[in-house]
Amino acid sequence: MRIDILDVGKRFGDFVALADVSMEVAEGSLTALLGPSGSGKSTLLRIIAGLEAPDTGSVQLDGGDVTRARPQDRGIGFVFQHYAPFNHMSVRENVAFGLRIRKRPKAEIKAKVDELLALVGLTAWSGQRPAQLSGGQRQRMALARALAVDPRVLLLDEPFGALDANVRAELRLWLRRLHEEQQVTTVLVTHDQEEAMEVSDRIAVMHEGRIEQVGSPSEVYDKPVNDFVMGFLGPAVRLDGHLVRPHDLTISHQRNNGDIEAVITRIVHLGFEVRVEIELPDGSQARAQLTRAQAGELDLGTGDTVYVKAPATAREKAVA
Repeated sequence: MRIDILDVGKRFGDFVALADVSMEVAEGSLTALLGPSGSGKSTLLRIIAGLEAPDTGSVQLDGGDVTRARPQDRGIGFVFQHYAPFNHMSVRENVAFGLRIRKRPKAEIKAKVDELLALVGLTAWSGQRPAQLSGGQRQRMALARALAVDPRVLLLDEPFGALDANVRAELRLWLRRLHEEQQVTTVLVTHDQEEAMEVSDRIAVMHEGRIEQVGSPSEVYDKPVNDFVMGFLGPAVRLDGHLVRPHDLTISHQRNNGDIEAVITRIVHLGFEVRVEIELPDGSQARAQLTRAQAGELDLGTGDTVYVKAPATAREKAVA
């Protein structure tokens, strides 16, 4: 199912949460709404779900206007960061809940729940109560429950935000595999750049109630449309008036045309990479990212004077 957001605006008092936002979510895609807190991404998700009404504009599902439709009439599954299960019910009963209130036949409910528990890897825990599960397992149960009613659209509002880093990384991979199997049109809200880059087909970068750029992960990373997108999608440093990625910088002991003189203030070894922190002639700080082999070959030391330049391709990508 395709989602079309057309000139949607939303205010809360004097605060502009969304300012004439328009975008298309392709059928079967996994699109991430990425941005800092207060950028409007969760408000936009809630408007798609019908949990908030826009002040202006419209929401369409497969060309049909659902702007004023009730949430239960939109065919949408919703998973929040802090999922609230029915603690008195088993995992199986939680997943089956939506089917039961729709009065589906018992045999159909059992078959569907069995299928979903296997899909999310919770068959062995089907008789457990939610309190007996780990945080990651509870979120997988929440996704199974959302999928049980065959939603046309799946909306995920920072579903892994409350989990520790290792569990989040594991669930990101799991979510991507799940999406590839189910092919449900999915919109994921996140402020985690790595999460958006890893799981989504397309990323909509949001800032102050507006969509700054929509594109594939490689497009928004390699061809940012402005400084905000450049800085939000991974580390960036300013060199010679341009924002560039630290890994695009080259360091040399010999001055070449276009190089900028700098002094190394610190060298940090981070496993496979070496971060070289430098001070530029104007007193500003920057950093370059090298491989261990590159750093070893240069034989860098704190206090060394070096010459820094971004390759022409990186300068072309950079936002002036």
